[in-house]
Amino acid sequence: MIKMCRPKNVVYDSTKTTGPVVEETVVRRSANWKPNFWDLDNLMSLTSEYKEDIYKQKTYELQEKIRQALNDSVGSSVGNLDFIDVVQRLGLGDYYKEEIKRALDNEFINNNQWSDDDLYTSSLRFRLLRQHGYDVSQDVFNKFKDEWGALKMCLCDDVKGMLSLYEASYLGLEGEDFMDELKAFTTKHLKALKGSTINPTLARKVVHSLEVPLHWRTPKLEARWYMEIYEGEDNMVPMLLDLAKLNYNIDQATYQSETRNLTRWWIDVDLRKLDFCRDRILEHLYWSLEMIPARQYGRFRKGLTPLTSLITVTDDVYDIYGTLEELELFTNVVDRWDASAMQRLPYNMKICFMAMLNTTNEIGYKILKEDGYDVIPHQKKAWADLCKAYLKEAKWFYAGYTPTLKEYLENAVISIGTPLMLVNAYLLSAEKITKEALDYIESMPSLIYNSSLLLRLANDLGTSPDEIARGDNPKSIQCFMHETGASEEAAREHIKYLINEAWKKMNNARVANYAFLDEPFISSAPNLVRQAQCMYQYGDGHGIPDQETKDRIKSLFIEPIPLGKIYINI
Repeated sequence: MIKMCRPKNVVYDSTKTTGPVVEETVVRRSANWKPNFWDLDNLMSLTSEYKEDIYKQKTYELQEKIRQALNDSVGSSVGNLDFIDVVQRLGLGDYYKEEIKRALDNEFINNNQWSDDDLYTSSLRFRLLRQHGYDVSQDVFNKFKDEWGALKMCLCDDVKGMLSLYEASYLGLEGEDFMDELKAFTTKHLKALKGSTINPTLARKVVHSLEVPLHWRTPKLEARWYMEIYEGEDNMVPMLLDLAKLNYNIDQATYQSETRNLTRWWIDVDLRKLDFCRDRILEHLYWSLEMIPARQYGRFRKGLTPLTSLITVTDDVYDIYGTLEELELFTNVVDRWDASAMQRLPYNMKICFMAMLNTTNEIGYKILKEDGYDVIPHQKKAWADLCKAYLKEAKWFYAGYTPTLKEYLENAVISIGTPLMLVNAYLLSAEKITKEALDYIESMPSLIYNSSLLLRLANDLGTSPDEIARGDNPKSIQCFMHETGASEEAAREHIKYLINEAWKKMNNARVANYAFLDEPFISSAPNLVRQAQCMYQYGDGHGIPDQETKDRIKSLFIEPIPLGKIYINI
């Protein structure tokens, strides 16, 4: 008996599926994924001189010197704010949390002195305070309105101030219409600067920010870009730049060690031999790294990366490999979480399930042993929810059904995999796991929901053309077009509007008071979104990595930053 599996404009191969009930040949399709760009033997041999203790000792010495400078700082408000901003953008904020909080507390308390500040200082202070959860009103920008309530046109002459205001506007909250006005105003006039004569470094900053605003950029990749910019600044502090470079290279040595371990896991689990799934172990570590980049969270990255790999494999099982009957069986097996239930599955789906089962149970066992909490029921539920969402999409596909955008998104916030990733992000990063926190995360609060929604929408903007060409399900763009009759261009603009609105809700959620959650988990949710917007910036950087994505990965995992010998003597 021959059964066709998703007959679309794709390449097919035939495999024989044998079980106790049926024996048939299923014609399956191949997604024609590009082979893994990274040679696994090379990944296994990555090493760095910056793993040596001498570099860590030098880093510690520089940290303390800069800490003293922060504590001794008695300069102007703008000087303190600039220094805090530079420290954070260079990726050093975690080392100076107490000093930064003390300085920002002082800024917030002395709000009676804000009225005389210029556009740059007002915008920088607003952005930093909102980033750190202070309750600052958008009304601080009212002084830049003219007598008719419009923004003063003379502001356009201050490019540095306009850029600062542009970056601040992305920290707007739900219902803050004036922040939208600021965003539109600054975007329009900064774009109009193209070709004008301004400082080259400032011009680079403007182009970079118009591409993707700072608030939407991933922390580690942005730090590397900013080091190059900061090196050319007139007020550059050599000691601070040296620390940033050293810290980056030491972090990279840590990531290389994790890469070796995770590549070994990927080789051992042997799923790369399945021609229907993506072989992307380094890209999967890239996701985990940008969620929580601090090097002390190696357990988090080493646990979440295999799960991210398995999400991708499972996605390919549902999108590429399985027949509807097989997918229903597979979903039932995952829901039961029982290897004895998988006998009717084809061989390739059996090994996918066993990899899911064994990897998840191993993580759960380690957490039970180290933290004393049985988390496997929560992990199992997350996998079952994901597979049920995948199955719903498969049923839509086989029925030829195009859902409304609302119906699509209700399911897609689960099928994107974010809830599973964030449940495990909590389990792998929490100092103390509690039932209250797990119940809260599983209830899909705003922090989780909007992270899921944003990841889905960013994914759809980047991957939609390739997936439609493969004959996959309609994505948000196609659902909106089908529902409203809109053009693709109009549909894409609508999705971008939804992204902006969801980010406002994420901003609200990011600064809320949580009884059961703490850092770094809270930051991991928006960081996951930032990584998605980075990965899908130029297309499907996850499934079909572009050159820009490859270069970014090289800069994070392979290529250290050269250290000048003028300021550092090791």
